[in-house]
Amino acid sequence: MLALSAEQTSRQRIEVVDGVLLIGPWPRLEHQRLVGRLAGRLAAGAGKRLEVLPGANLVPGNRGDRLLIPDLVVTDEPGLKGMSLTEKQVVLVVEIVSPSTEVQDRILKRALYAEALIPFYLLVEPDTATLFERQRGEYVPIAKSEAGKLTFTRPFEAEITLA
Repeated sequence: MLALSAEQTSRQRIEVVDGVLLIGPWPRLEHQRLVGRLAGRLAAGAGKRLEVLPGANLVPGNRGDRLLIPDLVVTDEPGLKGMSLTEKQVVLVVEIVSPSTEVQDRILKRALYAEALIPFYLLVEPDTATLFERQRGEYVPIAKSEAGKLTFTRPFEAEITLA
């Protein structure tokens, strides 16, 4: 990544999977607005023992060949410092599906987060949201939005309005 100029990287989100660069556009304003709303609702439910971070670097397994940037991360170590988190510091990852990240969010990242043993994965699509819990090596849905609202009690209690 060091070979890319600041101009080349400033308008793009760059992630690394097994040494391969995944380069996508920076999220649109609508996407960022939804990230902000979700962060607020998750933070309200998470309380002081957890912290919600937008766009944090996640280095699963302390591997040098993987760097993921979830839309939101919930960590059980509030006040962390540094440039990245490991999977051991993450309770929940959130991905908001957009046209440019559809396959990555639904398939690739879901598999990578499960492999990294991250307990919960929230996938937000244009009209629905599903919370998954890792059970026996894979993510199983434990809550799905109804009438534009997602309510769950694990890993903490929260109610999220999608629209």
